[in-house]
Amino acid sequence: MTSEDLLATCWTTAGDAAPGRGDGRSSLTLRERAEAAGAAGFRGFGLLHADLVRAEREYGLAGIRSLFEDNGLVHVELELLTDWWARGPRRAASDAIRRDLLRAAEALGARHLKIGPDVEDRPWQLETWAEEFATLAAQADGVGARLGIEFLPWTNLKTLHDGLELVEAAGHPAGGLIIDVWHTERAGTPPADLAKVPPGRIVGVELNDAESDVVGTLFEDTVRRRRLCGEGSFDLPAIVAGLRTAGWTGPWGVEILSDAHRALPVRTAADVAYRTAAAVLT
Repeated sequence: MTSEDLLATCWTTAGDAAPGRGDGRSSLTLRERAEAAGAAGFRGFGLLHADLVRAEREYGLAGIRSLFEDNGLVHVELELLTDWWARGPRRAASDAIRRDLLRAAEALGARHLKIGPDVEDRPWQLETWAEEFATLAAQADGVGARLGIEFLPWTNLKTLHDGLELVEAAGHPAGGLIIDVWHTERAGTPPADLAKVPPGRIVGVELNDAESDVVGTLFEDTVRRRRLCGEGSFDLPAIVAGLRTAGWTGPWGVEILSDAHRALPVRTAADVAYRTAAAVLT
């Protein structure tokens, strides 16, 4: 057991749902997932936009907040916004999701919103992206939340340093990084680099593990073959120490994505995700 708070990111309790499968919506009810996370010991919960839309229809935003509070889930993460840099129809669709996430963040008292880079790795301009990021960070700040971008090794923001360059160029204090250790490890980022992230620029952390060799594409490997913390090749104690040196004190997100994890009953999945991550932190 650990005295530090852990947050179950959206995929950890999503059952058979996965990135790239339709809109990613879970077949489980939010009540099933929240109760499983709370019973396991988690103090935070991540919710995908598609699941947020469904849950709002079923419970209302006030009902969602009560459901989280009833299960001891005090840290709320909402995701995932993409195309926030785009123009035309893609931007119009993105802006509709943006409005949903900002409205929900205010009603739920969310600690942060998660956004993503361009998974098609198209040409981009740092100045333009920094301006758009700063605008979005200010909007998140306006509803009491922070904004975190998750860099991914197959996108236009491949590394910790790419993400940090964008965040620093934007310059807004509410903006920062979501650091998923799977992505730092697959990009070859040493723990010493994590320790050098400027204070306040880490918005969220996601813990997990993996085998030393990538199987298939990076995307296939990250969504089908992640391992529970401590059951793979990552030097998680060194990674955690680096993040602590940078000033991170939690909540520590736990993001487990794998075929094996999705096959588990949600209470079992939440419990084993919590216990293995807590063991690494202690």
